[in-house]
Amino acid sequence: MGYMMETMAHIQRDKKKLLTRVRRIAGQVAALEQALQSGDDCDAVLVQIAAAKGAMHGLMLEVMAGHLSEHVVAEPDPAKRAAEAELLLELLKRHAR
Repeated sequence: MGYMMETMAHIQRDKKKLLTRVRRIAGQVAALEQALQSGDDCDAVLVQIAAAKGAMHGLMLEVMAGHLSEHVVAEPDPAKRAAEAELLLELLKRHAR
């Protein structure tokens, strides 16, 4: 349980800021849905998709930065640090697709 609390420390500390980002993303996805529902031109739909994707990318980078700072850079145990770095690399590979 101690590890779980440690892994969530930056999430809990930044919860308000992260939730603001998530709500912005929800608004962008709602705008995308509305654009599709109302039959907007494809250029307007593409703009909405790009905005939502950019917002998700920003959220991912922010959470990854917190993870890197707290669970890789500040981790005193070399084995845990290596495991956390590997996890981060796998997430980056998936995110880059």
